[in-house]
Amino acid sequence: EMIDLLRPKYQAALEKAQKESTAEVKKGVGISLGIYGCGLDGPDASEVWVELTEDGVTLGASWEDHGQGADMGALGTAHEALRPLGLAPENIKLVLNDMAVTPNSGPSGGSRQQVVTGNAIVNGCQQLMAAMKKADGSFRTYQEMVAEGIATRYAGKYTASMASACDENAQGNPFSVYMYGLFMAEVAVKVDTGETKVEKYTAVADVGRINNKLVVDGQMYGGIAQGIGLALSEDCEDLTKHKTIASCGLPYAEDIPDDIELLYVESPRENGPFGAAGVGECPLTASHVAVINAIKNATGVRITHLPALPEKVLAGLKAL
Repeated sequence: EMIDLLRPKYQAALEKAQKESTAEVKKGVGISLGIYGCGLDGPDASEVWVELTEDGVTLGASWEDHGQGADMGALGTAHEALRPLGLAPENIKLVLNDMAVTPNSGPSGGSRQQVVTGNAIVNGCQQLMAAMKKADGSFRTYQEMVAEGIATRYAGKYTASMASACDENAQGNPFSVYMYGLFMAEVAVKVDTGETKVEKYTAVADVGRINNKLVVDGQMYGGIAQGIGLALSEDCEDLTKHKTIASCGLPYAEDIPDDIELLYVESPRENGPFGAAGVGECPLTASHVAVINAIKNATGVRITHLPALPEKVLAGLKAL
């Protein structure tokens, strides 16, 4: 389905590149496919707590945020889990990352939090609602819970017990959920300098059922920008030269095309909360590869050692 979505766009992009290529500027199109697991290898685990209060529900978790939208991930998952209570999002309070009061939800790495901590959130919310539920199917209020001596806080826990660490031959079932990304870069290469410019980028992602599209879009845009930097400019290998952020070749805004098209296929994940997978590292699995493939399509030059600096592309052109 992902390939079917991209195929007509790929064919149109190839025709456009062929039409617009000149002796001075060669244009090309490249595609790539990336797959990434959500979690730490093996039975990854997380813990949260969920508490009923007079004002609504409070969620405590250590879903650390370094720009990926942890607050919306936590809020969106809790809101969906608590739908039977009819709570508005503003009635769900978040207490995040103060480990004096929040449990260990594991690291924000491996695109794991939406899946692993998300499932822990669902577990905690389910326990709370089970305690609140009356025989007639309605739910107790906070005051009724206190009056009846029923606990108002529950520890939500989850372990990806279906996963197992890989053996010495790298064989196994390390992740409970996977992400898939299909990428297409359209580039222009100046023949006299080897300079490459990404003019348009298209990505098709299957990251399960989307929790919050705005946050997912942000992750995809950011990952694609990083992928373009990895392909064309980022170089941190020589510590005698690459001592600052600028010297490491991080891309500037002008290096990223304004024309980025994002498409989604929402295949529910059996082991994801409400069918969700992660997203953070999906766009960086192979977004850089599409750029390198596009250079090859445009010029015939295959870059095998990133980044594809102008002098490398130019040397390749001269060697043809």
